Amino acid sequence: MLWQAIGAARDLARAHEIATVLIRYGFGDLVRRVGLGNMLEKTGRALHWRMPAELAHQEPPARVRRALEDLGPTFVKLGQVMATRVDLFPADWIAEFGKLQDAAPAEPIAAILAQLTEDLGQSPETVFADFEPEPLAAASLAQVHRARLGDGRQVVLKVRRPGIRPLIEADLHLLARLADIIHSEAPDLRRYHLREVVREFTLSLRRELDFAAECRNAERIAANFTERPEIVIPGIHWAWCGERLNVQDFVDGIPGRDLAGVDAAGLDRKLLARRGAAAVLKMMLEDGLFHADPHQGNVFYLPDNRIAFIDFGMVGRLSESRRHEVAVLLYGLVTGESESVARVLLDWREGEEESDELAGEARLRRDIDAFVDQYKGVPLKRLDLAAMLTDLMALLREHGLSLPPELSMMIKAFITLEGMGRQLDPDFDIAAEAEPLLKATLLSYQTPAALARRGWRSVSSVAELIGGLPEDLGSLLRSARRGKLQLQVDVVSLKDAVDHFDRAVSRMTIGIVTAALIIGTAILMTVVHDPALGGLRTLGLLGFLGAVLGGLWVLVSIWRSRRR
Repeated sequence: MLWQAIGAARDLARAHEIATVLIRYGFGDLVRRVGLGNMLEKTGRALHWRMPAELAHQEPPARVRRALEDLGPTFVKLGQVMATRVDLFPADWIAEFGKLQDAAPAEPIAAILAQLTEDLGQSPETVFADFEPEPLAAASLAQVHRARLGDGRQVVLKVRRPGIRPLIEADLHLLARLADIIHSEAPDLRRYHLREVVREFTLSLRRELDFAAECRNAERIAANFTERPEIVIPGIHWAWCGERLNVQDFVDGIPGRDLAGVDAAGLDRKLLARRGAAAVLKMMLEDGLFHADPHQGNVFYLPDNRIAFIDFGMVGRLSESRRHEVAVLLYGLVTGESESVARVLLDWREGEEESDELAGEARLRRDIDAFVDQYKGVPLKRLDLAAMLTDLMALLREHGLSLPPELSMMIKAFITLEGMGRQLDPDFDIAAEAEPLLKATLLSYQTPAALARRGWRSVSSVAELIGGLPEDLGSLLRSARRGKLQLQVDVVSLKDAVDHFDRAVSRMTIGIVTAALIIGTAILMTVVHDPALGGLRTLGLLGFLGAVLGGLWVLVSIWRSRRR
């Protein structure tokens, strides 16, 4: 009970801070609508609902981005996840979320050394031939230090910030509560699917807090590129890795944003663009495990036009069937096959009400037909596939639809990849790079081996079902013999109609009885006063009181029905 009270007090203080930041950036109306304003007023916190003058000229996306920065690392990470949801947010919002920098002041070296000693079993100065106490970089979840092994190899230590997990978990708990409140109190914001975004973010951030999972991701992706030496994934040193520590090879290359350095080193920009695109497309379409955040800070260019990818805390996964659907979608966009595009998107859609499904499907098919038709006949080299995907996501937003998280991450990574390619080479054509791989993916899905594999899975499922059938039938018969077998058919719409009809009949019956009482009472009250008939007048008075009560019941019932 004590810890619950402490947790509630902590949540209240954090809610105060969130509301104050939102108000400062001009979102006081949202604070009022979700009930945070009333809570702050009751606790005596003064509210200044007016936005500062220096923020008045900024657009809402910029103000939201600045508010997330002020709210701290958890909310910065949330903004970075929202930057992947191109299916939910327009381009100007995505651009602002993309500006969120995951940077933070460095942790005191004493705290870092204490945690490293605990994780390594001895001090880092003992384990490594050289350890640099000055961090190379510091982010919200971790900071990176450089070190040297006994054999001379350079490594980096990615160290999780001490005590960060409890703070993150507290913010995640509060975020889930706020998302529920916003969903119920602000219906016009439901199109952003905030509860789903928060759930996705919670899972993503918890995975990112586990550095051992990041190491496993890096090794799996490295194994997929063993036959491609032009792609470099830093090696993992498992002897010292764990949940709070990631030790990997140091990458000494040119950062992805340093194009002048690329030119100075004499590297081939066009070749780098093609190799980078081929690598990420292979991850998506062949391997089903892809780097979900391939921005310039996670890419380095090495001699001999090699490319290194780092930071695999955020990865996306695509099953074989998903990869086939992605290939069908992209190939349909490239070749102008609107029916294929519509079929895939209708299978992917999330968030549409079932009652509107048929009407929504017809509208979506018409809009996709018109969208794809405008690109028919355009030569492949003039086709901007990333822009087409961006416009397609805008079309989904207009229909109030969203994609499964792994697909929105893939499309965001695809768009980012195209942008990086064009920075290296203004003539970069990702559609031309993707077309051969799309054809290969579509063909591989129909090979005899793939058909046999899917057929075997189906046969195994059927065999498992048949094998369990006798036991299931036995359980069903035993329940029937014991009288515990029940069949319940619940037709919600019919049940609601019956309930409404039942209440209406009840009110009508009471109304008729009340009217009869009023008429009978009026007759009895007109009887000439006679001691022998005095009981009739008393009965009339009681009837009148009953009529009043019946009338009041009808009025209250009607009032309550309207409230419902």
